[in-house]
Amino acid sequence: MRRRAFLQSSAGLAASAAAPTAPPIPTVRFGKTQITRLILGSNPFYGYSHSTRTLDQCMREWYTQDRRMEVLHAAERNGINTWQLHYDTQPMADFARYRAEGGKMHLILLADFELMKNPKLLPEAARLGPLGIAHHGNRTDERFRSGQKELVRDFLKAVRDSGVMVGLSAHNPAVIDTVESEDWDIDYYQACLFRVSRTPEETRAQFGEASLGEAFMEKDPERMCKMIRQTKKPCLAFKLLAAGRASGSPAAVERAYRFAYSNIKPGDAAIVGMFPKFRDEVKENADLVRRVLVS
Repeated sequence: MRRRAFLQSSAGLAASAAAPTAPPIPTVRFGKTQITRLILGSNPFYGYSHSTRTLDQCMREWYTQDRRMEVLHAAERNGINTWQLHYDTQPMADFARYRAEGGKMHLILLADFELMKNPKLLPEAARLGPLGIAHHGNRTDERFRSGQKELVRDFLKAVRDSGVMVGLSAHNPAVIDTVESEDWDIDYYQACLFRVSRTPEETRAQFGEASLGEAFMEKDPERMCKMIRQTKKPCLAFKLLAAGRASGSPAAVERAYRFAYSNIKPGDAAIVGMFPKFRDEVKENADLVRRVLVS
């Protein structure tokens, strides 16, 4: 079965490679650039499934650098023009190879790892030419929870000084509400549709019990989308499919996409990670977004 699945996946990527360039996906303005309303995410590339350690390992084993390049180029051929990537050694090596191979997707960086610890690296990150750099969502929520929001604000000021757009990622709508009310100097938000950063104590306080693992609550997308609509700033929504939990059938996937695009603003976009081991998710997602946005 593993061999069959590998052959099916390889055949799907090969077919995508041979296919002519797909029709463009609708775009929105992001700073001075037009970006597609579907952005390629990178969590699956590096084994961040937000599900189980087994799936994490499966993603890491399947996603060799060669396969990451195949998926990046397939995304570009299928009309996606923007890639959201976190800052770390391997992702930066992948970005360098992708550019060397002629890849042209725009880059949006999510600060992580050493960049979060050492903002002096921001000028180096800015030299890669990202449209923007965002403060990591989990770190955002943690710092707000612990009364250290000024550390977030200081980091964002350093991003501004680096000359790229300033972004704030968050899972908690209340964080964005605070930033809006205090009129922070930022350009965009990355907004998780599920508040997976809740601590067990926060989950028990709100729902009377804690989840096993990250909390993906069914009404979370409504809560975050309400906040997204309240800000005039562009928002990049992510975890539309609850890290795969809402992808049990093609109909479920389509419902999740339709909900997201119907409830974020017309000028917003969505970030989606893809794991085309078993089917051509890149083409499926691009085709679905085109269908959702024109129907």
